[in-house]
Amino acid sequence: MDMEKVYNSEVIEEKWYKYWIENKTFSAKVDKSKKPFTIVIPPANVTGFLHMGHALNTTLQDVIIRFRKMQGYNTLWVPGIDHGGIATQIIVEKLLKKEGKTKYDLGREKFLEKIWQWRNETGDTILDQLKMIGCGLDWDRVAFTMDESRSKAVKKAFIQLFDKGLVYRGKRLVNWCPKCGTALSDVEVEYEDEKSNLWYIKYPLKDSDGYVIVATTRPETMLGDTAVAVNPDDERYAHLTGQILKLPLVNREIKIVSDHIVDKSFGTGAVKVTPAHDATDNEIAKRSNLETIEVIDINGKMINVPEKYKGLSVEEARKKVVKDLEKSGFLAKTEDYAHSVGRCYRCSAKIEPLMSNQWFLNIEEMSKRAIDAVNDGKTVFYPQSWKKPYILWLENLRDWCISRQIWWGHRIPVYYCVDEKGDITTNCRPIALFDKPVECPYCKGKNFVQDEDVLDTWFSSALWPISVFNWGEDENNEDLKYFYPTSVLATGHEIIYLWVARMLQFGLEFMKDVPYNDVFIHGIVRDKYGKKMSKSLGNVVDPRDIIEKYGADALRFALAQSANPGRDMQISEESFLAARNFANKIWNASRFIIINLEGIDKLDDKVEPIELADEWIISEFTNTASKVKAAYESYNIDTASREIYDFFWTKYCDWYIELSKIRMMSTDINAKKQVLSILVSILKSTLQLMSPIMPFITSEIWQILDNDVETIAESSLFVIPEHHNWESTFDKMKNIQDIIIKIRTLRSEMNISPAVQIESLFNVLDDNKENITKENESYIKQLAKISSIRFGKNIIRPDNSALAVAGGFEIFLPLKGLIDIEKERARLTKEITFAKQEAERTSLKLKNKDFIKKAPEFEVEKIKTRLNEASLKIEKINESLKFLG
Repeated sequence: MDMEKVYNSEVIEEKWYKYWIENKTFSAKVDKSKKPFTIVIPPANVTGFLHMGHALNTTLQDVIIRFRKMQGYNTLWVPGIDHGGIATQIIVEKLLKKEGKTKYDLGREKFLEKIWQWRNETGDTILDQLKMIGCGLDWDRVAFTMDESRSKAVKKAFIQLFDKGLVYRGKRLVNWCPKCGTALSDVEVEYEDEKSNLWYIKYPLKDSDGYVIVATTRPETMLGDTAVAVNPDDERYAHLTGQILKLPLVNREIKIVSDHIVDKSFGTGAVKVTPAHDATDNEIAKRSNLETIEVIDINGKMINVPEKYKGLSVEEARKKVVKDLEKSGFLAKTEDYAHSVGRCYRCSAKIEPLMSNQWFLNIEEMSKRAIDAVNDGKTVFYPQSWKKPYILWLENLRDWCISRQIWWGHRIPVYYCVDEKGDITTNCRPIALFDKPVECPYCKGKNFVQDEDVLDTWFSSALWPISVFNWGEDENNEDLKYFYPTSVLATGHEIIYLWVARMLQFGLEFMKDVPYNDVFIHGIVRDKYGKKMSKSLGNVVDPRDIIEKYGADALRFALAQSANPGRDMQISEESFLAARNFANKIWNASRFIIINLEGIDKLDDKVEPIELADEWIISEFTNTASKVKAAYESYNIDTASREIYDFFWTKYCDWYIELSKIRMMSTDINAKKQVLSILVSILKSTLQLMSPIMPFITSEIWQILDNDVETIAESSLFVIPEHHNWESTFDKMKNIQDIIIKIRTLRSEMNISPAVQIESLFNVLDDNKENITKENESYIKQLAKISSIRFGKNIIRPDNSALAVAGGFEIFLPLKGLIDIEKERARLTKEITFAKQEAERTSLKLKNKDFIKKAPEFEVEKIKTRLNEASLKIEKINESLKFLG
């Protein structure tokens, strides 16, 4: 068995990903003899390049898929790309701008051809980059949200909703992005704090010299005010409700209305009401039957206002209105004020609430079903803390604005009957069909135009778990019946509302079942200071650079180890370096074992523990394997990573491999075979535990160990032995380890070379620990570099010797000519300080009546033991300090 001295991640990664693709390792077909385990990938935007968020999300999904595959499930992980809607259109428009053209120069059809050309040339970039990470996707099933099958699904869903009367068109207040030129749903608006002002404006009463002062952050919209509102419980304004005011600068008469939604503590407690440009004001207007006056258009320019303000931008109008208010004596005062401002999630432009004719989806019943599904446990959130915000959001959700005023996307499949002049016939209702109608069912007309708008990108995304299985073509096909509902959705918390909730709504609507059983929520990747990665801050870490420098397994392990479910994670260069070092440790330890297999014909089929170390490593592995399995199954992948790391590096390498060298260096071939059998058995099983997180290196080592069997990705996960009571083994081994650690610490502090073998005297303090220590003294000699051990009772401490109290012994190390008396005295002084602190802590705990009363008996005994040990330590150290003078 040949194994390169140094792990070459680049060569091995290329070899194994090529193998997985060529051999269709992760391709899946319906197999009713096996239970399916399905994941549909959150489709990355066609505009995207691999960033650390993608790397985290796909690594976690791949870990889950690989683990379940080894458990025997028929696993399927479906890859795909989202068409990106606004984001994609913006990119292609920028390319046209460089040519001095706009989309209008090309026209809709030619512009869409241009986008398809761009998509076909560059759109699969991120899928190719996912292969670098090692994603076990079924590449025969790549889906695109605007390919033929997905387009059929979108049309089918829309038409069904339309025919049920759930889709409707109406003029309502929407979130409008003037830069993108389209409406946005509520969840597509991102809010950020902005320093601004609060302007206090006098609104004169019509029939008296008095006035009402209102506070506002948007003085320019006052030109569209149709009322001033106060809270009915606000005694300051009780006498004014119903009275008429004169709107400053416009001189329009508006009335004072009352509404409980008004916050008495904001400003003066009186607020201006602009129904056409504020959601809260719009609700007040509905309840008070107020007029709606639009003063801002889709380009962010002022309309329906006095001539001097017409055509001004919002910012320009604000400055002029404030100036005119001040000049006319209507501005009472101005204060600094910080408030939350809505911005477009794509271009970051400020959102303008505008009245607009849009298509809406009534989601009231869908939301109720989506809430019930989670409350009933049909879909479970991991961690559970995300269940409450999900439900709260759905309970307060308004109808979904599903239309967008762009060209790239799923064009709404609604047709209007038009007359000979091309005007829409108002007597005929719109028709929703897959293709253009042949004849109008109302007037028998033959001429039609299709609605100009496209659907919100998230509409097609909401259908993803069913559309990838070709629901649009055949809702009873075998794939859909077998693989749906999917097993788990792994995604970041930032799209719970944009996507997770929408898929539940649509899954229950169209399939009468949830789209996934579990929702695994992870956080976002931040830099080591906790800041979000962004180009402007210069703290972006490119995963491709990390793979090139440290390897894909190092990238994956660092991300997995930091992925605390539901919480944002901090990561740095040091994280990847440490993960690369771990990969090297795996390689070097495996190589050591493989080198020692040379000359061994056949290992023992049955692994039998002979010594304490054998029993201990088997019990430690069993314990670790149980924890790792439970962690994988509950999506605590960070826990699984840390358990694997601790077991392999500390217990397997630092302890067991070192102890195994005693037998491997012996002339007894049977002893060597026996210990190698355990080493290889534990190594192979540990590689299986590691494989979901670090698939490349584990695949290579697995093949070197036994290239006649299936690859590790296709292997069946070992059966974890029944859990026995290993406490006795743990206790015995811990006793030996404590002694070795203490001696090593003494040697280090005394600066004694590891190459120097030294004698030792073990003064017995605990008879119960004497025999087990004697039986395993070879371990102490091997790992602590001790030439001889003399056991006895009442041994007098030799001159110039160092002392350690551990494992039921006073351990004397004669160091004549090696020990530094002053250094030893300082060390013991430090030790006795810690021992006194321990004695004080445990003593106080035992004096605590509540602790004695409520704590389990074994816990009380444990504290008593700690106190006794600390007291004994103090006593012995004091004696040593006296000895040193």
